[in-house]
Amino acid sequence: MEFLPRTLGTRPRLSVEIRPEGVVAARAEDAAALLTAVSRGSLAEGALAPGLKPGNVVDATAVTVAVRKALDGVVAAGRAVTVVVPDSAVRVLFLDFDQLPSKAVEALAVVRFRLKKLLPFDVEDAAVSYQVMSSEKGGVIKMLVVAMPKAVLSEYEGVVTAAGYQPGAVLPSTLAALAGLEEQAGAALVVNAGPGAVTTAIVKAGVLLLHRSVDMGVEAAEPAPAMALVDRESSAEEWAQQEALGPGGWSEVESVQREQALAHEVTQAVSVAAAYFEDTLQESPALMLAAGTLGAETIAAMMRESGFEGLEVREMVDAGMMQAGAVSSTVPLGWLAGVRGALKN
Repeated sequence: MEFLPRTLGTRPRLSVEIRPEGVVAARAEDAAALLTAVSRGSLAEGALAPGLKPGNVVDATAVTVAVRKALDGVVAAGRAVTVVVPDSAVRVLFLDFDQLPSKAVEALAVVRFRLKKLLPFDVEDAAVSYQVMSSEKGGVIKMLVVAMPKAVLSEYEGVVTAAGYQPGAVLPSTLAALAGLEEQAGAALVVNAGPGAVTTAIVKAGVLLLHRSVDMGVEAAEPAPAMALVDRESSAEEWAQQEALGPGGWSEVESVQREQALAHEVTQAVSVAAAYFEDTLQESPALMLAAGTLGAETIAAMMRESGFEGLEVREMVDAGMMQAGAVSSTVPLGWLAGVRGALKN
């Protein structure tokens, strides 16, 4: 699932993930992806706004500085790097074909034609990559397809270039994280969550069965009617009644509402994925692996508070995946799933 990789063969031994919450970079010496160095760069809220339209990089200077800080913390400038981008900036689809041309360039043309009515952006101005998930002689060809507007892709590559590095392959966050999983017969349920988006995925024997993303933008985070705020001009009486809410004022109320909306979206996404897991595999998931900046502990607390029982939540990346000395308290384990997966071939 690589968008027009600039390097052939194995991916670079350096990776960086760019998220609204910040930027994290990692280095590994070989395809086993034992992390030898990790580093993070901070971003102010609003500097990055992932989406399918141009304008993802709101503050190019701030994002470039964060990328440079993260990458400089693990290697000297000038190296090729795999770039991990937010799931909200790409579309991931499952497509079925009765047949496909044997030549890759012809097959890609067929895939692009199918995408014309499925994407909310012009496929002719998109970077498209695909991977055949399963194919049987005389049977249906099941394919995983990733598409990203070229203008959006250029924004992410641009900040990496401006930071003094060479963009190599580009991977969506959750697919990058899934690449770090060891192939096994059993199925794995994965959640990749941050304050702005949550993606759930199911993988079995190296085959992706589910990939579902929810972008928690302004619409998703609107407060419930019972907690709705009113405009000062619309009702002075109601405003006066709401004024005494504590020392945090409205910012505190809005923060609580955002947290409640986030918890709702995450638990709802996990519930849907768990139901799909049961329906598809005829068994209930007992373990969920966490990627992303929200962290396993926070997700587990959300699940308990919602009454979701029987599902253990564990970080996808553990200390055994890092070389002694690479662990840093400033880079939580959840942040490393995408960059580690991008380094594992």
